[in-house]
Amino acid sequence: MTTVEELGSATRTVSGRRLAALVRERCQDANLAHEVEVVSRVLPFKVSHHVIDHLVDWQSAPDDPLYRLVFPHRDMLDPGHFGAVERALGDPPALRAVVAGIRGELNPHPGDQLTRNIPHHEGAELSGVQHKYAQTALVFPRHGQTCHAYCSYCFRWAQFVGDPQLRMADDGPQHVIRYLRAHPEVTDVLFTGGDPLVMHSARLKPYVDALLEPGLEHVTTVRIGTKALSFHPARLVTDPDAAEMLRLLESVVRAGRSLAVMVHVSHPRELRPDVTRRAVAALHGIGAQLWSQAPVVRHVNDDPRAWADAWRAQLVLGIHPYYVFVERDTGARRYFGLPLRRVHEIYRDAVATVSGLGRTARGPVMSTAEGKVVVDGVAELPGGPAFVLRFLQARVPDLVGRPFHARFDPTAQWWSELVPFSPYDRAFFPVRDEPGDEGERPAAQAGPR
Repeated sequence: MTTVEELGSATRTVSGRRLAALVRERCQDANLAHEVEVVSRVLPFKVSHHVIDHLVDWQSAPDDPLYRLVFPHRDMLDPGHFGAVERALGDPPALRAVVAGIRGELNPHPGDQLTRNIPHHEGAELSGVQHKYAQTALVFPRHGQTCHAYCSYCFRWAQFVGDPQLRMADDGPQHVIRYLRAHPEVTDVLFTGGDPLVMHSARLKPYVDALLEPGLEHVTTVRIGTKALSFHPARLVTDPDAAEMLRLLESVVRAGRSLAVMVHVSHPRELRPDVTRRAVAALHGIGAQLWSQAPVVRHVNDDPRAWADAWRAQLVLGIHPYYVFVERDTGARRYFGLPLRRVHEIYRDAVATVSGLGRTARGPVMSTAEGKVVVDGVAELPGGPAFVLRFLQARVPDLVGRPFHARFDPTAQWWSELVPFSPYDRAFFPVRDEPGDEGERPAAQAGPR
């Protein structure tokens, strides 16, 4: 288990049985606390004191959207799964077996992350790196594979359950750098996890310094994926090494590279605390660009007003709205997921109420095994209603930007549930072993490697 000291900052967190005790104390509800104990045996939960003290409206819990964002709820599990875990409490061997079985059914690594995104270099698989699109490589620093708090809908939940077979983590910057030197097509390196900003600046420094060495000038943008602004903004303001971290990040800008901080904002309330605004100002002060993204999820932000309010707040703070995602087909998706039709309505209605500067968020986007698929709406075609789709990014670059269609399904929540509208559209879908699924396919089915 990761300790507070390993987080490399002054954050304090609550997890495990202490989480149930916190809910019992704040909500005065023993049944709710019991549900927390059961669900948290399957899915990972951890909450920072910033979230507890500044974000959750305890008078409205458990229906408060920020409570739903970070605390367990029994409906996150199938009723049969919930009952199986409940019965196994007090019997550790049985509980381990039950939990492992349930996790295996929750699609722990969606989008073929472990089978198609991991590159090979010098005859071996390169652990802790994903290279799905030619221009962008994802790096999972070993000491950054946790967060200050966990979003309960996180598609990378399997990173945090303590199973080494499900965890992605690198072997150090030297392996990453050798790979990048051999791949000059990579212009963007994204440090992700987990959250790189849980690392002490001394842990992150070797990665940043290595990227700025001669011979890697083709890496023009360094991205940092983080939820620290929402879950522990003191990381960049008052933590013991906050100034050191800012100097490290500023070195990217001073070297003539672009520093993009990819912030995860699920609800407008996350941006209200003064310390969060100070953290944003600190990042702007070193020349960072800030971009925001999050999925549309039931119980948290399934309301156009929440998105419009969040975008307006971000624009005031100098944060660029970037992506609106569709909740992935993993983890507690049964609880958080919404039909694609409804997700598009939320996105469309939110966009309609903001200025042009607020309309930079692309979406809604499904981050699928084949690429990032945008749902542009529903069209009435001669053969019936259809979803209008296009790839923003694709394993097959030739597919990017070309519109295609899927048969309209009012209940469909994910790419795998969609059916090509016509023979032409089959070329945009993966080959499936289904009757009548013949048709043209793209000339290539592999990524850039």
